[in-house]
Amino acid sequence: MEPWIALAAAGLLIVALGLYLFWRRRDRAPRAELPAGAAPPLTSAERMRRALASTRQRLATQLDGVLGRGTRPLDVVLGDLEEVLVGADVGVRTTSSLLDAIRGRLGADAAPSAVRAALEQEIRAAVVSPPASEPSQHPWVILVTGVNGVGKTTTIGKLAALHRRAGRTVLMVAADTFRAAAIEQLGTWAERAGADFVRHAPGADPSAVVFDGLKAAKARGIDVVLVDTAGRLHTRTPLMEELRKVVRVIDREIPGAPHETLLVVDATTGQNALSQARVFKEAVPLTGVVLTKLDGTARGGVLVAIRHELEVPVRYVGVGEALDDLRTFDAEEFVEALFAAPSTVIAAREGID
Repeated sequence: MEPWIALAAAGLLIVALGLYLFWRRRDRAPRAELPAGAAPPLTSAERMRRALASTRQRLATQLDGVLGRGTRPLDVVLGDLEEVLVGADVGVRTTSSLLDAIRGRLGADAAPSAVRAALEQEIRAAVVSPPASEPSQHPWVILVTGVNGVGKTTTIGKLAALHRRAGRTVLMVAADTFRAAAIEQLGTWAERAGADFVRHAPGADPSAVVFDGLKAAKARGIDVVLVDTAGRLHTRTPLMEELRKVVRVIDREIPGAPHETLLVVDATTGQNALSQARVFKEAVPLTGVVLTKLDGTARGGVLVAIRHELEVPVRYVGVGEALDDLRTFDAEEFVEALFAAPSTVIAAREGID
């Protein structure tokens, strides 16, 4: 055997032995454990249940009041149920649609448990949303709109973190030039998320900022561009026209963009969130809604109204303040959280009747 062959074989043997010892040591290494007394992190479903706690408690109490009286004529039950759903900010139109569907499914003397199950199934059908499109073009441009105070800038920061965790490069564009604080806040989020950042001085033309941001994104090979816009009042026509201008600039620079146009609304505003969504949809082609502050309200029913009446998918929901508390919306998780606790009052009554 040639000497060099023997040396090569010995070298390979040494490398193989080293790798074996490395993997064996790693397998024997102690696993990281939670500190004593620390709770394990919540699952996605648990976070949703926690966020909807106020809405669920209010809904459960009122459903018990309606359905906990034993078997009654269906029309009487649905009349009472209408008040409950409208009071939960499901909205008059959506409530009417849900009740018509239940009426078409059940007999005149349906048991309370059947009414509850039918309501759960109809709400699930009303809120189911297709998943957001995965970025398939570079740069993938996401325009984010909404009025002041709904958590728009924070949402953009959390979206950036979400895309960064997926291994994508992100550039954030501060096109809300009317408020210096908004520019600074977005810059802080960009640094926190590890994203690039393009800004102009306060008062600059938003379309000019967007133009420069897209130019930078193309030059740097950025994967995802997140464009912040002014927190304009949805009743101000000139400001809505400025938003349309931004959309035209984006489409001119990157044909077919923006690829996503997200409207951020605050769940605590109830039916006003639906009014905002309706006007924004008339101004720009919305592809999705982000519902923030779901954990701070008993008015989570507005999500059902927005999805059903506007036929705009719910993309994300905010369930807390942490960086990873912006969750991709899951209809199953939402409905399960909304109806998590079975009605003991109904069960007891049906056992008696």
